[in-house]
Amino acid sequence: MKIINNGVGASDVSGYSRIDNYDDEKTKKIASIYKEILETLGEDPEREGLALTPQRVAKSLQFLTHGYVIKPEEIVRSAMFEEDYKEMVIVKDIDLFSLCEHHMIPFIGKAHVAYIPDRYITGLSKIARVVEVFARRLQVQERLTVQIRDCIQETLKPLGVAVVIEAKHMCMVMRGIQKQNSVTTTSAFTGEFLNNISTREEFIHLIGSKLI
Repeated sequence: MKIINNGVGASDVSGYSRIDNYDDEKTKKIASIYKEILETLGEDPEREGLALTPQRVAKSLQFLTHGYVIKPEEIVRSAMFEEDYKEMVIVKDIDLFSLCEHHMIPFIGKAHVAYIPDRYITGLSKIARVVEVFARRLQVQERLTVQIRDCIQETLKPLGVAVVIEAKHMCMVMRGIQKQNSVTTTSAFTGEFLNNISTREEFIHLIGSKLI
């Protein structure tokens, strides 16, 4: 796979610069397909506003699905520490952006993840990164919830894992039923969260509380 570096340094006083990495061959192939799609829709892909759209979409899709080339288990293992702590660890309100695999339209929301350590803990940012990796694939919310749960359970082997995702699906807002205020909630539990009602209720209470 050939990776090209499209480094873009902005010229404003903020000093902002962006470096994006894309597969050159993949970009060309996807762009060619999207140019054909624009023509099929009755548009002129050569007009000023659309001339670079196929390339932009090709790069955008690669970014939005870059989770396929990352192993989330390795992210967790990269910051595993032995610690004598057996209470609940919660990382909540993790921003989540994904593409519905049925229409390739976004769904956006929040993920709340908890685990009860059994010898090992992991860096808090790694939990958010696991959510990010699985979200950056073509998804359904139900599978995404379970994948996050299973990754943490199988890697850290804690006493239990809890995952709740709340998301708004643009396929329901922009098309189809067009219900703009609907929110979908999914959950997945293992161990203590599955078997102990009070532990599960504590988790649900804490993710709904504003402590800060």
